[in-house]
Amino acid sequence: MSKLTEIFGSNVFNDAVMRERLPKTTYKAIKKTIDDGLSLDPSIADIVAEAMMNWAVDKGATHFTHWFQPLTSITAEKHDSFISPTSDGNIILEFSGKELIKGEPDASSFPSGGIRDTSEARGYTAWDCTSPAFIKDGTLCIPTAFCAYNGEALDKKTPLLRSMEALSIQALRVLKLLGNTSTKRVITTVGPEQEYFLIDKKLYDQRNDLLFTGRTLFGAMPPKGQELDDHYFGVLKDKVSVFMKEVDEELWKLGILAKTKHNEVAPAQHELAPIFTTTNIATDHNQLTMEIMKKVALRNNMVCLLHEKPFAGINGSGKHNNWSMATDDGINLLEPGHTPHDNEIFLVFLTAVIKAVDEYAELLRVAAANPGNDHRLGANEAPPAIISIFVGDQLQDILEQLENGNATSSKSTSKLKIGVTTLPPLPKDATDRNRTSPFAFTGNKFEFRMVPSSASIAAPNFTLNTIVAETLCQVAERLEKATDITVEVQNILTETVKNHKRVIYNGNGYSDEWITEAKRRGLPNIKTTVESIKALIDEKNLALMEKHAVLSRVEMQSRYEISLENYTKVVNIEALTTIQIAKREILPAAIKFATKMAESINTIYSTGSGADTSVQTDLLLEVSALTASLKKNILILEESVTKTASLQVDPYEQAYTYRFDVFEKMSLVRAAADRLETLVDKALWPFPTYGDLLFKL
Repeated sequence: MSKLTEIFGSNVFNDAVMRERLPKTTYKAIKKTIDDGLSLDPSIADIVAEAMMNWAVDKGATHFTHWFQPLTSITAEKHDSFISPTSDGNIILEFSGKELIKGEPDASSFPSGGIRDTSEARGYTAWDCTSPAFIKDGTLCIPTAFCAYNGEALDKKTPLLRSMEALSIQALRVLKLLGNTSTKRVITTVGPEQEYFLIDKKLYDQRNDLLFTGRTLFGAMPPKGQELDDHYFGVLKDKVSVFMKEVDEELWKLGILAKTKHNEVAPAQHELAPIFTTTNIATDHNQLTMEIMKKVALRNNMVCLLHEKPFAGINGSGKHNNWSMATDDGINLLEPGHTPHDNEIFLVFLTAVIKAVDEYAELLRVAAANPGNDHRLGANEAPPAIISIFVGDQLQDILEQLENGNATSSKSTSKLKIGVTTLPPLPKDATDRNRTSPFAFTGNKFEFRMVPSSASIAAPNFTLNTIVAETLCQVAERLEKATDITVEVQNILTETVKNHKRVIYNGNGYSDEWITEAKRRGLPNIKTTVESIKALIDEKNLALMEKHAVLSRVEMQSRYEISLENYTKVVNIEALTTIQIAKREILPAAIKFATKMAESINTIYSTGSGADTSVQTDLLLEVSALTASLKKNILILEESVTKTASLQVDPYEQAYTYRFDVFEKMSLVRAAADRLETLVDKALWPFPTYGDLLFKL
C-alpha cells in the first residue's frame, strides 16, 4: 500500500470505518439515512457515539467538539473531553448519543441579526450525519448545523442542507415526467478552486495593515509585477513546494480530495483545486482547507493571505465554484453528450439554469459579495459585477436553433492538430474558456467565478440550488398539466431561450462595449457589496426562499442586517488602521526624510562651497507638499470616520456612507502615502514594500 492510500481519510470516520466498527443493522440504518436523505433514527445514536469515541481515542483524541459554521468568516468549536468521574476517584471515557446529536453553544455571542438578544443565550448544534466526523488536533470534530432557540438558522450549513433537499425534490419531479423512474435523489456537486497568497512571516509582522485587515492599505507598485507572465504555472520555490506538500498530506488525512496545485498569475499567488464532491461536504472541506493552509504556512514561517485583494495592481484571489447536478445512480444532468441537441434532459436542465441565473441575478450577486471582493471584481482575470453566462459556440448554436423552434444538429468537435509529426492529435473541447465570464459553462458544469476567496461557499451554493429548484418547479408544473409532454418540453425550451437569452454573453466581459450592451439588455450592474445587500430583502427573493423552505423571512432579514453590520465594521477597521499607520508610521518617516534634505541643503550653504542644491531643494519641496497633502487627508478621513460612526440612521444608510464617503477618503490618504514611498529613503520607510512582500520569500 502506498503512503498516499495509507494516509488518505485516516482521520475520518468514513464509510469504511463505520462498516468496520458498527453493527451491521446500525451501519445499514445510518447508511440509508445518508444515501436516501431520510430522517435519522435516534435509537442508533448511542451505538454510533460509542463507536465514534472508541475510534477517536484509538487515534489519540481526548476531546470532542460540535464543529459548526456561524455567520462569520470562520468555523466555531467548543471542546469537551470524553472523561467522566467515577466514585472511586478515577475516570471512565463516555460519549453518549445525546452528546453526539445535540450541543448547546452560546447563541448570543454569534451574529444573529436581531434573532437573538444578548440575554437570550441558548442555541443548539445538531449532528449532520451526511458529512463525516473527523479528527483535528487531537479532537473528534462532529459537523453540525447551528440554530437559535426557536429553530431559526444561525449558520451557513442549515440553508445549504435545506436547499439541497429543495433542488432534489424539484429535479425528481422533472426527471420522472421525462421518463426517468429509477433516480431516487438528485445531488449538487461542487469543486471549489482556492486561490491564495504566501508571504514571509517576518515581513507580515511589520505590516499592521495586513495584521488588522488582511490586505495592504498602502503600497506603491514595484518595477516588476505580473506583466511578464513568468509566475503562472512556474517552477515552485522550495519553501512553497514544502508548504504545498504538507498541505496536501494534511488534507488527504481528512479525506479532502486535493488534486491540483500551481503558481497563479500574480507573484506570490498560488492555487489549490480539489476533486468534486457533494456540495455539503465540499463546503465543509473548503473551510478546513482554508484553516489548514493558514496553519501550515505558519509552521513554515510564512503567512497565507486569503483576502480577495491583498495587493493593489495585481491579480486578486477568488474561488472558482464549479457546480453541477447529478443523480444518485450516476448521471450528470449537465453532461451534454456527443449530440447535445437531442439530449432532452440536458437541455431542460441547462435552460432551467439559464432562466434561474437571469431571473435571480441580484441574489447571485449578493451571494458572492463581501468587502474584499469589491476591490477584485472587474479586472485582472476576475469577472465583472454584471452577471452573465458563457456557453461557448456549440451550445450557443443549439440555443439559437431552439429559439427558432427545434434543435436538429450539434456542431461537432474535432481533433486539434498541432503540426508536429511526433505530437498526437488532441481531442478538442466543445467550448473554449472565458475568464471574464462570472458564470461559465465548462463542459459538464458551471463555473461561478465571482465567489470571494475568503468566504464560505455555502451562500453561493444554497442560492444556486434554490433558484434552480424554482425554475425546475415551474417546468414540472407545466409538464404535469401538459397533454403532450414532448410538445410541451419543446415549448418550454423555445420560450426559455427567447425570454432569457439576454443573460448569455460569450464575449469580453471587461470591455466598455459590454457594459453598454448589458445596460441595453436590462442586466443589473451592481458594483458594490453595499448596493447588492438590498437583494436579501427584495420581496421576490423573500418569497423564493420561503417557498422552498430554505430561509424564512426572519432568517433573510437577519442576514441582511448581519451583512450590513459586517461591511460597516470591516471598512471602519480599515479606516482606523489607515489613520494609525499614516499618522504614526508614514508621516514621521516623511518628516524625517524632509529634515535630512533640509539639513543637507543647510550644510552646503554653511560651508559656502557654492555647490548646486537644486536636486535636494526640488525633492524637499515635493516631499513637503506630499506630506502636507497626507496630513490634510488624514484629518479629512478622521472627520469622516467620526461622523459616519455616530450616524443614527438606517443600517443601510450607514453602510452606504462608509462605502461612498469613508472608503473614498481612504484612497486619498493612500495616494499621497504611496507617492511618498517612491521618494523617501528606503532605509527610513517604516515597513516592507510590495517588492519585499511579493518577491522576497
